[in-house]
Amino acid sequence: MRDKHIHIPQDSELLKIIYAQVAEKLVIDKTNFLFTIWLKFAFYVFLMGISYTALYKIINPVSFILCFIFYGFASLLLAFNFSHDFSHNTIFKSKNLNNICFIIIYTIVGAHAEAWKQRHINSHHYAPNVEDYDSDLKISKLIRVIPDSQHYWYHQYQHWYAPLAYTTYSLFWIFIKDFVILFSKDSYTSNKGFRYHVLFWLQKICYISLVLLLPILFSLQHWSVVLTGFFCMHIFQSLFLLFTFFMTHHVEETQYPKTDANGYINTSWLMNQIKSSNDMHPFSSTANFILGGFNNHIAHHLFPHYHHIHYPQLNRILYAILQEHHIQPNQTTYWGGIVSHLKLLKRMSYRG
Repeated sequence: MRDKHIHIPQDSELLKIIYAQVAEKLVIDKTNFLFTIWLKFAFYVFLMGISYTALYKIINPVSFILCFIFYGFASLLLAFNFSHDFSHNTIFKSKNLNNICFIIIYTIVGAHAEAWKQRHINSHHYAPNVEDYDSDLKISKLIRVIPDSQHYWYHQYQHWYAPLAYTTYSLFWIFIKDFVILFSKDSYTSNKGFRYHVLFWLQKICYISLVLLLPILFSLQHWSVVLTGFFCMHIFQSLFLLFTFFMTHHVEETQYPKTDANGYINTSWLMNQIKSSNDMHPFSSTANFILGGFNNHIAHHLFPHYHHIHYPQLNRILYAILQEHHIQPNQTTYWGGIVSHLKLLKRMSYRG
């Protein structure tokens, strides 16, 4: 869809400068890269393994529920740190191996891997925050973030009810959204054949067995406690997931480019990526380690072929170039991003 953006010569020239300087100045230490990758993988798998094993050992129901919540965070952080990079083929040289690992990790968190990947690569990355192009804008009519979009009476309260609505998102994704996509016409997936359906059902069966059936059958808790733990896990998992996702593109300063009658976007591809994205602690290795590069979203949109481990160093090069050209990237802290997102919801709660 890049050909749907208008051509602005100075932006095209700036993009060439960015690519050239990053290629020249970014230092990639393959030994350190591999060490960090394996360290991160071992760390998050260890947290998952410890918390999941504890589900079958804990006697106290409250401790069991807390452990369930912790497992949900650990599995989500594993997905943050690996599934996104696997989807962009930045870990292994083999695309098939990247895709297999991507499917495995998405299965662990319950989402259908292929449906998300098709939308993310073929829609969101080409035109973020552009209505009718970015599939991530088609989540729910409950939340209004696009200027001049249709306003419903309940939107006047959205900055109050949004955090409550967000607690249901992972359950909605796993048990409703994926099924709607499976059984509806889909412009992002060319062939929903036998393999597509088999993988879909295998992923759902594996997830339900792992986090629900096995704990019901073999933990030391009554089934009602297991269900309570399962739902509490999703409440906290959803809040963290959705606030993190929304802060990457939906805060006060992010822009929503418009299209004309012929579908052409009123900005260049470069400025679409920069102005519609938001960074959180873009130079912090700690934030990058925890959030798996989601906090460095401008770099990710411009360099999806680079692994997120390189983003803090890459951002030092990228920010210097942008500031030389009087372009200020959108940037918040993590908690500041939550506040800014809620302020955006309040602003969009008014008609017009």
